[in-house]
Amino acid sequence: MNPDLRKLQPYPFEKLAALKNGITPPAHLPHIALSIGEPKHAAPAFVSEIINQSGAGLSSYPLTRGSDELRQSIADWLMRRFQLPAASVDANRHVLPVNGTREALFSFAQAVIDRSNNPLILMPNPFYQIYEGAAFLSGAEPWFMNTTAETGFLADIDAVPEDVWQRCQLIYLCSPGNPTGAVAGVAQLGKLIELAHRHDFIIASDECYSEIYFDESTPPAGLLQASTAMGNKDFARCVVFHSLSKRSNLPGMRSGFVAGDANVLKSYLAYRTYHGSAMPPYHQLASIAAWNDEQHVEESRRLYVEKFNAVLDILSPVLDVNKPDAGFYLWPKTPIPGDQFAQGLFAQQNVTVLPGSYLSREAHGINPGQDRIRMALVAPLQECIHAAQRIRRFIEVL
Repeated sequence: MNPDLRKLQPYPFEKLAALKNGITPPAHLPHIALSIGEPKHAAPAFVSEIINQSGAGLSSYPLTRGSDELRQSIADWLMRRFQLPAASVDANRHVLPVNGTREALFSFAQAVIDRSNNPLILMPNPFYQIYEGAAFLSGAEPWFMNTTAETGFLADIDAVPEDVWQRCQLIYLCSPGNPTGAVAGVAQLGKLIELAHRHDFIIASDECYSEIYFDESTPPAGLLQASTAMGNKDFARCVVFHSLSKRSNLPGMRSGFVAGDANVLKSYLAYRTYHGSAMPPYHQLASIAAWNDEQHVEESRRLYVEKFNAVLDILSPVLDVNKPDAGFYLWPKTPIPGDQFAQGLFAQQNVTVLPGSYLSREAHGINPGQDRIRMALVAPLQECIHAAQRIRRFIEVL
């Protein structure tokens, strides 16, 4: 067996199941799960109709690079969404459809890391655990950048030592952040691009939460946007990952894309051709329609705004919690260690949240998730309100 498999840690939800094992919560309180970041808003009806009505392409193998129409719809969306110059995103060179960002974020490291050169992969801490697993199985070593309240929950790239940058081959970003919801601005992204050119590493920007935000006039910036703004118009060393899972409430369809540096994507396509991960034709047709429609995305944002406003009204008087810049998570500081908070909350109120320490690692003397929990406001409004009320009752008797 691959010895690097032994480096993988249990997934956060395995740890959560162990934490809850043997506990019987109050039977009269229905369970409310705020632990998993799985969107629960209704999927767009037109997507279901396209899939149900389409048998197109079932008798042929789909291309790994996807259809011309799908790649063009993605290129057009990128240019609209991030205000990129017309024709700056070439659908044939800069775009590659993938089966959701999870598998792409993992496999990307396998394709780009030179394991013979003592590589580091930098990543935020806390983080999406796929980044760490991708690092280990690509033969690299993860190097964690703590994101705390003191850093605005963003990675402090100025604090990264020079020798770390020299070994860095890849850096994972997540903006808006999971679990913090912090958004990196154009200036910070541009500074990172300059470092990538200086030290010859690739930036993999996980932007799958970019379409969940609270002010329609100020959508989160993206890496390709920052690249263009600084004159890096060929997106050199810049690769972004987007998905319909969060944007369009389609986690089960497994549809996303990778876009950016044409030379990097050319090599990644060669890897994926052997990997055998082409998107089904009917999912491609449905994806085209989803990327071409913004009305359902705007309605979904409206629902999140309602939930955040209601939950924060209930919890703010008793909990150190703030509205994030974007995304659908709350990342509150807890009055007791996060794992103890989560266990007690489940035992007394039958509400499940995720301890922050399960999403982070001990690094540079701290575990930045130790006294925090992650709450995913994905359930319907009334369910989120009931959960917040129970959390408040739990806190008030601590």
